[in-house]
Amino acid sequence: MDFSEFDVAKNADGLLPAIVQDEGTLQVLMLGYMNREAYERTVQTGRVTFWSRSRGTLWTKGETSGNYLELVSMRVDCDADTLLVRAIPHGPTCHTGARTCFGTPETEGFVRYLSGVVARRHAGMPEGSYTTKLFTRGVDKIAQKVGEEAVETVIEAIAGRREGFLYEASDLVYHLLVLLEQMGCSPADIERELAKRHK
Repeated sequence: MDFSEFDVAKNADGLLPAIVQDEGTLQVLMLGYMNREAYERTVQTGRVTFWSRSRGTLWTKGETSGNYLELVSMRVDCDADTLLVRAIPHGPTCHTGARTCFGTPETEGFVRYLSGVVARRHAGMPEGSYTTKLFTRGVDKIAQKVGEEAVETVIEAIAGRREGFLYEASDLVYHLLVLLEQMGCSPADIERELAKRHK
């Protein structure tokens, strides 16, 4: 959309509120404001840029800290007066060093966050990473590992050992995320498939 299609008249300063959400975890990270220039620069550069009301200038998140927000998508709400920005955060979002400005628990949405970490490991294949080691072994070995973790999870469940079950179930979920990535899938694909079956 062109910025002229947004309804900025509701705000005295003519700025558009932009809610930033983590693409991986869906966690709300921050609220910023965009004018036309900030909006267009965000679209052009792929890095989320705001209008700083305090400094009266453009501000690309992370331009000094390196903790930039990589743009994934932008959607406008039903009244065309607020943007929902989906982004991949590269480092903490809040100036306090927290992942989010809203102080929500770090474990919220962690499976989606971990899925993003797995995807980045797959893309970069860093040396010394266990995830890299799994990817180098190929789909057969990854699938085998998922099977082994599933069996261990079942054993702990049948034995009634809650702590052991949680430990093995966590291993199972992690290795399943690796297998999903290897197969070109994501937790979002699982959600869509489950939603199709839900009645």
